[in-house]
Amino acid sequence: MALDAMTRTRTETDSLGSLEIPEDAYWGIHTARALENFPIAKRPISVYPDLVVALAMVKQASARANAEIGDLDAEKADLIDRAAQLVIDGQYHEQFVVGVIQGGAGTSTNMNANEVITNIALELAGRQKGDYAFLSPIDHTNRSQSTNDVYPTAIKIGLALTLQSLLDELSLLRQAFLDKAVEFHDVLKVGRTQLQDAVPMTLGQEFHGFATTLGEDYNRLKENAYLLYEINMGATAIGTGITAHSGYSSAVLHQLRRITELDLETAVDLVESTSDTGAFMSFSASLKRNAVKLSKICNDLRLLSSGPQAGLGEINLPARQAGSSIMPGKVNPVIPEVVNQVAFSVVGADMTVTMAVEGGQLQLNAFEPVIAHSIFQSITWMRQAMWTLRVNCVEGITANRERLGAMVGSSVGVVTALTPFIGYAASAALAKTALLTNRNVADLVVEAGLMSREEVQKQLSPARLSGLETITAAIPIVQAAEDLVAVEKD
Repeated sequence: MALDAMTRTRTETDSLGSLEIPEDAYWGIHTARALENFPIAKRPISVYPDLVVALAMVKQASARANAEIGDLDAEKADLIDRAAQLVIDGQYHEQFVVGVIQGGAGTSTNMNANEVITNIALELAGRQKGDYAFLSPIDHTNRSQSTNDVYPTAIKIGLALTLQSLLDELSLLRQAFLDKAVEFHDVLKVGRTQLQDAVPMTLGQEFHGFATTLGEDYNRLKENAYLLYEINMGATAIGTGITAHSGYSSAVLHQLRRITELDLETAVDLVESTSDTGAFMSFSASLKRNAVKLSKICNDLRLLSSGPQAGLGEINLPARQAGSSIMPGKVNPVIPEVVNQVAFSVVGADMTVTMAVEGGQLQLNAFEPVIAHSIFQSITWMRQAMWTLRVNCVEGITANRERLGAMVGSSVGVVTALTPFIGYAASAALAKTALLTNRNVADLVVEAGLMSREEVQKQLSPARLSGLETITAAIPIVQAAEDLVAVEKD
């Protein structure tokens, strides 16, 4: 790590030798080596503040647990506790500088946390940064711990914390669609299957369907979040608990539950829990499900707003920016498009998580850094995508009521509503005639003597066409063979 000639430094030493560390840095030699070794993503772990907070929570809980079982001096434990709280409160996050992608199964992240919290604690004690003879990042801040239990536990806690912000935004987006469902409750339109005209429905029903699918995803995400609540603190290196006090595991669980307010549980088999990362794969899959379904909704919004003159043109999306450098007046559906792209990224990230989970070997999965980065990025991007979809698109959508009404009036799909009364064969003949002649379906039914004008209007009312008013019984089918012939000849 190259340092400017004018930078004041302190010397730190590890088993590989000594390095000069910037005097004002709270991180130390282990972090410095990671900065040299992993110039990959150019994104520090601090881009995920909930992960940083979770790391501090684990260190705080460990200090309290070690003090409780008499394995750490009360003064030192208190200093670590106070330093960790400052990080939990949002301070010193810029000192968490190691890259999100790193070798070593997360050791660099764990050591970054150990060094920063230790040096904050040293300053609280009135001592200089790097005075590890008094308070050590490994002997004290990392007491009873290993990267192999700290790192996965912090990832799980961090994901649980950041998931709540995603759920909050998902709930707001769902409500925005519900509000539009109410606004459009009386707007009749033609439904479509396989992109072909089907039967009538209301635009409100369509938007209510969007809200319902998002509500289902909300529930699935909450359910899968509980997979993250099983932790392996006390496992240390491979699950045998070597170097940890016999009372540490239960003590640190108690402290973590108090600090995080999460219903955490210690895994029954710590060896299995230390090597298994299946919970991350299941959680990632639930994010992918939400992303894919959100992308489908955005596909529908783009289709419904297509045109506006030569497409469906059923709804208007808010105009957010000029859509072309060459075509004046063109406006594109940029907000749904960006949500689509986020969804594509989430799907790819889920595959990354799947392969990383599969890549684990024997007593440890060394690929948790890319698992953590992939899932945290997916949550972060999805949260922001939901926000811009809600604020910059859904809340401003309007309906082209006249166009929708005209399409329903000329659609042969409305004849489906008459099949309980005139039969399928007559309905098919009427649909064919209406398509060939561009005549109104209701007029053809009345002219054929199949139903009275009053009865046709009743059955083709918006409420019945959309299913809002159910049809409880059918009138007898009145057509005869000669009627069908007459209809087809007309």
